[in-house]
Amino acid sequence: MPHLTTHVLDATTGTPARGVGLQLTRADRSPVAEGVTDDDGRAGLGPDRLDAGDYTLTFATGEHFAAKGVASFYPAVSITFSVEVAGDGTSPHYHVPLLLSPFAYSTYRGS
Repeated sequence: MPHLTTHVLDATTGTPARGVGLQLTRADRSPVAEGVTDDDGRAGLGPDRLDAGDYTLTFATGEHFAAKGVASFYPAVSITFSVEVAGDGTSPHYHVPLLLSPFAYSTYRGS
């Protein structure tokens, strides 16, 4: 399992957001991984282990709503977060869910 997973739910329909493009980058904007949410709105990104540091996960939300013919305010949602690695080299799994609507979104640190 990748070290980072996500789950995108479309709050306007109460269903998983299928086919949302994803990009994971380091703080310096160097690419780490790209992907697309599956039929359940889920995706795993990146290597088995991320190095310590800051990362940004960007969701192509505008494309998602445009494909459905729905006007939206946010062309993309970018979430920046920090990965911590313990002295023994271990790090917890990171899960970054997104609850999405055309004019609002919410996220949190999942498990």
